[in-house]
Amino acid sequence: MLSSLDRELLETVADLHEIPMGAYNIRKNGEKEGRNTTGNIDIVTKTDKDGIDIIIKPGTVGESVHIPVIMSSSGLKDTVYNTFEVGAGSDVLIVAGCGIHNPGEESSEHNGVHEFFVRKGAKMKYVEKHYGEGEGQGKKVMNPKTIIEVEEDGVVELEMIQIKGVDDTLRETEVRLHKNAKAIIVERLLTYKDQFADSRIVIELEGEGSSAQVISRSVAQDDSVQKFYFNLVGKNQCMGHVECDSIIMHHAKVYSTPEISALHQDANLIHEAAIGKIASDQLIKLMSLGMTEREAEDRILAGFLH
Repeated sequence: MLSSLDRELLETVADLHEIPMGAYNIRKNGEKEGRNTTGNIDIVTKTDKDGIDIIIKPGTVGESVHIPVIMSSSGLKDTVYNTFEVGAGSDVLIVAGCGIHNPGEESSEHNGVHEFFVRKGAKMKYVEKHYGEGEGQGKKVMNPKTIIEVEEDGVVELEMIQIKGVDDTLRETEVRLHKNAKAIIVERLLTYKDQFADSRIVIELEGEGSSAQVISRSVAQDDSVQKFYFNLVGKNQCMGHVECDSIIMHHAKVYSTPEISALHQDANLIHEAAIGKIASDQLIKLMSLGMTEREAEDRILAGFLH
């Protein structure tokens, strides 16, 4: 039974105002809370480890799968392995996300490994949001690992967001693109207090005509620390572009390590990175309209991350 707190977490991380009509699997405190399948999308419990297999039939168009995780117990460590088979020619939306409410003094931790096989000509949009809250001093820890194989002419679009409240995270993303496959990744991340975030994205452009675009936006406040590592590996005639921008405030620290690896003479790879504080002219402009400095900062940061 979902409590009002559970429903608030689901709305935050998966935009669910109620139980969805299509395929879904809701995981609460390490256990299955609810599941539904459709004629085109099956969800099967793994037998060798904790997790599920999501099988989407070839040609499935316009359907979605929600697989949110919520945790409301202090001291819980949850690890799950989910495998997605996205059939050839499909066009689907997959919504994941994790919300932790930690009311106690012990750390609560979720480790999620998602492995995707996007078959020939399929399109997949994947949305993953992370959020932490709770009145206790226990940490909220989330470590997502995303592994994606995209076959010929496949397209994947990833929206990966750390909303707020996550104290410690290691975010690992690995993508392998075959002939004419395409990946678009948008990452947005906020840290504050003494939070720590480590994001690593590696894309291998193996196929002729493959392409990738990564857009990363982050805000580091207070004494928080952020680390980023991006690597585009061009192994064929391909195109790749990484754009990483961070706003740094107070006593925060941001480390960005770019790497582009051209292993083919026709690989065309670009990496851009910028770290800086909020531009004073933007603050002055908004304050001239009647905003306080804090209000002006909040307006600028909201626009930057959204």
